[in-house]
Amino acid sequence: MKHKLTLKSIELFEKKGFSETSIQDIVDAVGVTKGTFYYYFKSKEALLMDIHSSYIDSMIQQQKEILEDGSKNCRTKLYDMVYMLIHNIELEGKSARVFFREIKNLNEGNLSEILPKRDQIRFHFEDLLKQGVENGEFRNNLNIGIVTFGILGMSNWTYQWYQPDGPLPDKEVARIFVDMVLNGIEESN
Repeated sequence: MKHKLTLKSIELFEKKGFSETSIQDIVDAVGVTKGTFYYYFKSKEALLMDIHSSYIDSMIQQQKEILEDGSKNCRTKLYDMVYMLIHNIELEGKSARVFFREIKNLNEGNLSEILPKRDQIRFHFEDLLKQGVENGEFRNNLNIGIVTFGILGMSNWTYQWYQPDGPLPDKEVARIFVDMVLNGIEESN
């Protein structure tokens, strides 16, 4: 039942927004009572926090698995991490939209738990880029912080426009993004 409430809430939050969705809307959509809701969640924000935690924890775990794969070079890991971000948006589009759009509705206590996790995603990219510089795979004059924000901005923004049934699969979008990061868009002479 908790899973059912969460899925329906994600759908409603994505469609109507967190603030415009009431607990009554959620329980009516699932066909249960408010008592059932409160059995699983102490508040609507606790539910939102659960959605945020689940989404970010899954991404951090996936990143760790990519980074720990000793058989791949940094270029391949960079592609895998960008693909993972885009693929998660494809797989969990509604959760992704709720995550990115509704973070503003978390209170300070919940934000203090989510923001360090969000930062961990960034730190993993920075560590990978540093390793790639050390290995000679990436230029040694990279501004790693700015490049990381560029990669994250480019990848995370796909939640706004990427259509899984559109003309390009997520793997191709990731390849184009990584190619753009690694090779730029200027014609070589």
